[in-house]
Amino acid sequence: MSTSVSTTVRDAVDELAAGTMDDRVGDGAHEHTDDPAHAGGAVRWAVHVVDPGTGDILASVDADRVQRTASLGKVLLLIEVARLLHSGELDGSQQLVPRAEDLVADSGLWRHLATASLEVLDCAALVGAFSDNLATNVLLHRVGGAHAVAAAAAAAGIDAVALHGPVLDHRGPEDPPTLSTASAAGLATLVGRLHRGEVVSRAVSEQVVGWLSLNADLSMVASAFGLDPLCHGDPDRGVRLWNKTGTIADVRGDTGVVTGPRGCVAYAVLAEWDDRTSPAAREIALAGMAHVGTALRRVVEGG
Repeated sequence: MSTSVSTTVRDAVDELAAGTMDDRVGDGAHEHTDDPAHAGGAVRWAVHVVDPGTGDILASVDADRVQRTASLGKVLLLIEVARLLHSGELDGSQQLVPRAEDLVADSGLWRHLATASLEVLDCAALVGAFSDNLATNVLLHRVGGAHAVAAAAAAAGIDAVALHGPVLDHRGPEDPPTLSTASAAGLATLVGRLHRGEVVSRAVSEQVVGWLSLNADLSMVASAFGLDPLCHGDPDRGVRLWNKTGTIADVRGDTGVVTGPRGCVAYAVLAEWDDRTSPAAREIALAGMAHVGTALRRVVEGG
């Protein structure tokens, strides 16, 4: 990838770290800190962008810091489900019935549906498409829990990405403090390996990418590409994107791979902030993620 292309992405990421987006979005969120990933701005950023073909790093800010990533760790669950399916240890048509402790609020469709059970394959599709919390919990129980997922991730050579347990409406002192954690470098490396068919096997990697291609949340980095959120599995104007996003009150995360006529990039962009002291930080985070997306679009489309 050319020097001018990598400079485009690096400049966009440097603007985030410098707090430029705070000034563009508005007053009321500007803070100062000694943290280089949070210097001059309300949002603490971690970014890693690579060429998945060559491994060249196009941009990186605080990429090795492990932090809260909301739902991004669900990718590990999908990898384990795909592994079990392709090894014959799990039947994709098996009907799964939620337990009382699986029932949670927030993201997903299943809790709004009348059906009392769903097939394994349908649960995985719901996790990929809508980050479905109920489907996540039911699948996690079926594959043996977070420890089984962690062991499978370690065996697959996945580093700095973790799913700590089921989705919970309330976390007590005995529960993991957050659903998942990861570093931007760990996530970008993982999605790059999925793109190349290197996670467990090509068949497993392609299965996971297929589920993530259903993701309807294009509100973050992916918002810059003008794709149909409900149907973008096939190339649109020569661009194909698949991703996983994560959202909680004070965190946004987006990781994925975008391919176009002029190139391909694997990315992870993570943002976190303090809602109490930075009321405009959510808007700054979303604007900053779209800003990186615009730079990535120039890379893969040219221009």
